[in-house]
Amino acid sequence: MKRDKNPRLVFLLVFLVLIFTTLSITSVDARKHHSKKSRSHSKHHKHRSGNGNSAPDSENPPAPAPAPLPPYASYQPQSRIFDVLSFGAKGDGISDDSKALLAAWGAACKVPGATVEIPSEFKFLIEPITLQGPCMPRLVLQIDGTLLAPPKVASWPKSSLFQWINFKWLHKFTIQGSGTVDGQGSKWWSLSQIHYIQKRSKDIPDMKPTALRFYASYDVTVRNIRIINSPQCHLKFDNSGRVNVTNITISSPENSPNTDGIHLQNTQDVEIQHSNIGCGDDCVSIQTGCSNVHVHHINCGPGHGISLGGLGKEKSAACVSNLVVDNISVQNALYGVRIKTWQGGIGSVKNVSFSNIQVSDVKVPIMIDQYYCDKHICKNQTGAVAISGVTYNQIIGTYSVQPIHLACSNNVPCTDVDLIDIQLNPSPRYRSFQQALCWNSYGKSQAPLVPSSIDYCLRRHSGSFMEIAKSHENICQ
Repeated sequence: MKRDKNPRLVFLLVFLVLIFTTLSITSVDARKHHSKKSRSHSKHHKHRSGNGNSAPDSENPPAPAPAPLPPYASYQPQSRIFDVLSFGAKGDGISDDSKALLAAWGAACKVPGATVEIPSEFKFLIEPITLQGPCMPRLVLQIDGTLLAPPKVASWPKSSLFQWINFKWLHKFTIQGSGTVDGQGSKWWSLSQIHYIQKRSKDIPDMKPTALRFYASYDVTVRNIRIINSPQCHLKFDNSGRVNVTNITISSPENSPNTDGIHLQNTQDVEIQHSNIGCGDDCVSIQTGCSNVHVHHINCGPGHGISLGGLGKEKSAACVSNLVVDNISVQNALYGVRIKTWQGGIGSVKNVSFSNIQVSDVKVPIMIDQYYCDKHICKNQTGAVAISGVTYNQIIGTYSVQPIHLACSNNVPCTDVDLIDIQLNPSPRYRSFQQALCWNSYGKSQAPLVPSSIDYCLRRHSGSFMEIAKSHENICQ
């Protein structure tokens, strides 16, 4: 029996040894595979990152330490101020800074709410340029320094005689600041200079440039700046709309020819307010294509007052409507409030109100002239721009030549004209005066009226002439 149990015990022991050996080999292989896989993963990670903090080897040299984080201010939004000095402007009044202004404009144009800065205490000589859009909205030209036009007439290219700085295709744009736009126009006002430049080139037209001109621009604001000594008009708006001019100063000598202050043509929805304008021509000139214009709280003089026209030149059509001029002071001027049209024109002027106009030493405070002529002799023509619905209310002060001059067309008289509270006395500084002139003007008057001859100025019962005025209005519809 003992021999039978021993073989079984031996077999059991052998079986246990085999199982233990198999488990040991499997554990060792598993540990080797895990270690190999870990090394492979680590090597792959180092190769992919390339700049980690792992130990250096021949393939991956040590990377530099990371740069310190920038201060908090570096994470603020990009500045929206584009200073022309940062774009290469010298600001010495001698060097040509036109390219710097154009570069600053080009950069600012792409950023909403950006500002092109003309810094104070610098003078920038700018050649004739066009600053055009379309740009991102709320662009601002901040003029705190001085912009200078080229001082020599002969240095202007003939293609730039229409304007000095031209603003084109802008929307929601503002010019503002405490600085000055200087047209340096004195040499342009001398006829000898014009003749000189024309002798050099027969192709150069007899014209002078406007200082600031807007073309096809909308929601435009101009405020606080000074515009002085333009070769011709100081500030012009062409084919534009929704314009606001506030608290600006315009200045040029009384003897500077054709230097209108603000000139409007084909422009609607305009407000011009709280400004001082003294120049050699109209303080505000309103031409054809203008409507919904409000001019108020303006100090005008010297100059030619607030004027509509001349309209209808060379038999052209002229259309002006819905104009309000009030709270105006005019002193030492050729006219106060004036409407002037050429013979032979067509179209209409309607719904115009002049009220609360204070005049001092104005040659002719109230004028309608349908025989306007800027030459010695103009050809007589029967056609005329129809004038209707014009009110003069509270025109008070002193005149130096004639209190009122209403010269209306024989064929197209002025209709629906109201004279209310007109008190005009001769200036004590002058001795030679003319009587009021009233010709072919229809409407009504209301006291007080000084001089008393104004009471007889307007004819009643315009009758068929009203139909003529309406037919002219149809041209403007």
